[in-house]
Amino acid sequence: MTATEFKAKREELIEDGFCVVGNVLDAGFLDELRRFTDRKTAEMSEEHARANVTTGSMIPVKDDEIFARLVTYPPALGVLEKMGFSDIRFSSGFVISKPPHSPRLFWHFDWAAWSHPFSFEKVPPQIFLMYYLVDTNRENGCLRVLPRSHIEHNPLHDELSPAHTGGFLTGEDLTLPEYQDRDDEVEVPVRAGDLVMGDARLLHAAHANDNDQRRTVITLWYHPDFSALPGPIQGYILGTSGYERGWSVELDDQLAAMKPSYDGDDAAEFVRVKLSKEAFERKQVVVPS
Repeated sequence: MTATEFKAKREELIEDGFCVVGNVLDAGFLDELRRFTDRKTAEMSEEHARANVTTGSMIPVKDDEIFARLVTYPPALGVLEKMGFSDIRFSSGFVISKPPHSPRLFWHFDWAAWSHPFSFEKVPPQIFLMYYLVDTNRENGCLRVLPRSHIEHNPLHDELSPAHTGGFLTGEDLTLPEYQDRDDEVEVPVRAGDLVMGDARLLHAAHANDNDQRRTVITLWYHPDFSALPGPIQGYILGTSGYERGWSVELDDQLAAMKPSYDGDDAAEFVRVKLSKEAFERKQVVVPS
């Protein structure tokens, strides 16, 4: 990609809330990740599967060297740098694998610190990097997004309840607005190894997996331009980070450089921030342009 193309991808991410960069994972690493995640999902307990019907597996990215290698994967970090992002910090991630014939994933966003006004700026305080390990389409549960819902009020905001609760995870009522088609939604089918990038505030979901095979994605959360974020936001990120030590010394050192850090006095205010009703309702505010 040229410098102009990287600039265009940055604009897509900031304005639309998402973008796709093709063929980022090399074939060898992709196959290695497939084999590893197949083993991890096979080890899931029946209890875990019952508790996460709509999402599929929610296996934390930690402990194993292969995840550390993915977190610090130079081609992906290079994409972020060429898009103009620096001081990139990592917080957490999951192997999210939808089993065959599983229902839709509900509409939701991945950001929670709505009680701070910076959450309504255009600059993304957090982005997700998604690596799908198989080709995706509507039939096997491809990503769905509502463009610009990270920076503009969307009618769906008025209908949402706080996500990631038991009822939504188990799919108790698939007639709720959180599961329905939207006139303004965009499907994001990709090829295995492509990199999907999105603002954590973006409303996104996934179609049902109606195929006979698993649809696996590894989702990692990063914070670009971390040092430019307000102190309380830095404290919130540090307090909710899923960062783990325990990999090889070389990879551990690389990860340590990407770990969120903050020493300010106001960190405690956001370390245990919860999505209160008042804070949740603030998501409807139109972000200043």
